[in-house]
Amino acid sequence: MASNESRRVSDLETLKAFGHPLRMRLYRALHIAREATASQLADQVDEAVSLVSYHLRKLADHGLIEEADQQGRDGRERWWRPASKGVSFHEEDFQDAPEMAATHAAVGRLSFDQRVEMYRRYLDSASTWPTDWRSAATSSEYLARLTAEELAGLGRELHQLIDRYEALGRAREAAGDSEGRENVAVHLYTFPFRP
Repeated sequence: MASNESRRVSDLETLKAFGHPLRMRLYRALHIAREATASQLADQVDEAVSLVSYHLRKLADHGLIEEADQQGRDGRERWWRPASKGVSFHEEDFQDAPEMAATHAAVGRLSFDQRVEMYRRYLDSASTWPTDWRSAATSSEYLARLTAEELAGLGRELHQLIDRYEALGRAREAAGDSEGRENVAVHLYTFPFRP
């Protein structure tokens, strides 16, 4: 049974397993679909089913995804789902050795690049979205002077707010209110900088 909590990954092998470009894309696609087969995911990422199956097994080997129940299905294909609400990787878990720090940084850059590409695709297709969706989409930058403690508090509050809206959307959709719903990406980065 999938956990309703986010999984904090702190071991290098799992980080390396997740840090493959196709695996990240598959994890994201599976997170959106909630449950899917390798064939369904292969269509979404435009890759061969055999390659997708291989990478799904690698994600499963590290407990990032799991097989979904086969209830009401013919059983010819394996169904997969995320093993947790999400995954997180924290810098402090990977600072003990240069290889760990380098791998954490590389996975962070890859994740960022994929997020930027998602936003670029939206910008390129924005004119095809209805006006209400274009008006609802946001892009902002806030520059504040905070302490590390205040920044951590801001992060916790932002996560709680997003969790609340995500739970509300899922509950309404489960109750049959799916009209007008779209997948929505929320990318937040909070970090200190010096000009």
